Amino acid sequence: MSTSEPRRVELYVQGAWRPPHSGRYAPVTDPSTGTPFGEVAVGDPEDARAAVDAAEAVAESWGSTPGHARARILREVARRLRDDREGMARTIATEVGKPIQDARIEADRAAGVFEFAADEIRHLTGESYPADAYALPPGNERRLLFTVRDPVGVVVAIGPFNFPLNLLTHKVAPALAAGNPVVAKPTSSAPFTAAALVRHAAAAGLPAGVLNLVVGPGGAVGNALIDHPATRLVTFTGSTQVGEAIAERAARKAKRLILEMGGLDPFVVLGDAPLDPAVQGAVRGAFSYSGQVCTASKRILIEESIADEFAARFARRVGELKVGPALDESTQVGPVIDGGALDRLDRLVDDAKKRSATVLVGGDRMTGRPGTYFRPTVLDHVPRDAAVAQEEPFGPVAPILRFRDDDDAARIANGTVYGLQASVYTNDLRRAFALARRIRAGGVHINDPTTLRWDALPFGGIKESGLGREGVRSAMLEMTEVKLISVNYDPAP
Repeated sequence: MSTSEPRRVELYVQGAWRPPHSGRYAPVTDPSTGTPFGEVAVGDPEDARAAVDAAEAVAESWGSTPGHARARILREVARRLRDDREGMARTIATEVGKPIQDARIEADRAAGVFEFAADEIRHLTGESYPADAYALPPGNERRLLFTVRDPVGVVVAIGPFNFPLNLLTHKVAPALAAGNPVVAKPTSSAPFTAAALVRHAAAAGLPAGVLNLVVGPGGAVGNALIDHPATRLVTFTGSTQVGEAIAERAARKAKRLILEMGGLDPFVVLGDAPLDPAVQGAVRGAFSYSGQVCTASKRILIEESIADEFAARFARRVGELKVGPALDESTQVGPVIDGGALDRLDRLVDDAKKRSATVLVGGDRMTGRPGTYFRPTVLDHVPRDAAVAQEEPFGPVAPILRFRDDDDAARIANGTVYGLQASVYTNDLRRAFALARRIRAGGVHINDPTTLRWDALPFGGIKESGLGREGVRSAMLEMTEVKLISVNYDPAP
């Protein structure tokens, strides 16, 4: 984090930074060291309502701004993000403990999302219909029928801690491109990243009120944003429990939703798979950013014929991972976000051990150093009803579950309430395609890890993993209303 960056994050409403109505601030802690390095405003419902009012006041003017003008601003945001790549990356690493090399990739991706959004404005079109193909109503031979896409209105963008820039960008950039003003509510764990994004957007020429920033407790600020009559769409990334509460609240006023929630993404290795690529993919899928990724490979499913050899190779590679502070260039696995995450991992590992699972490597916290670190952990012979096989660990823990055949693999893969992404490793594409069709998930990757994602393409889950789709074009379609327009060009007397 640059020394010139403010050590306090205020609220940003109607183009100006302002203190919270409550007058209160909370510390922001570096997970790598366990020490606070700044503070963030604690907003309240009054702050939330003011932010929505500011967005609503410019909804018509921003929605009617020519697409080429919106695109120019979005491209300028992208340029500024690229110029500030190192500063953004260091802020991400400091706030959420993401290894600096991964944080740089996140900064690059966020700039790309703004560029994709600018490009997609040209393709946000409706359709035309042959009116005379319909017998009723009478007179269709004299009519033109076509649709246009209008902005949906004020968008509430609620972001998570694990990708504090890119996942917030996936909500903000498509909304702005589609002509919607935004109220962004980032996690209180990573407000400096969101504030930097807002500053770049303002410097790029985004009009006051089009992008607003409020931070505070979900039960107060989040609910006020959802309840405000002017908000028309809520886009959220986070836990399934919170996402379902948001959905219930938004449904009372028929508000649109894009929900990207939890997952227990299965990483399936068939008996004929090439082991070295499979092991490498599993390590990357399970332990990138300490496993704190929605699409992390959270269950490693191995066919029994190769399970012993795979487990030994996998555990050996995991034991070699370099654990350390996020800003250390050699770090591969950093800290988890906070003490609550450590408590959850302790509980899941202890439960698995009580149910006869074997710890091959790791299995506990790293003590004797500051920060919130959990050793990269591999559990073998994990029962299918173990908590770690049914609950999202969101940490550096990889449970191995063994299966007999393809039917058994599909049964285990589909045996949770989640359905975000999945992987299948094999040399037999016939088996791969057949299994991919049977796995209930929003995406299935063959011979690639579950964490694979293209920012421009549709992304989301099924069942309790999500609702709607992100990916720039898909999000823009979700964030617009289809309007049918008919023209009677020769009205009968």
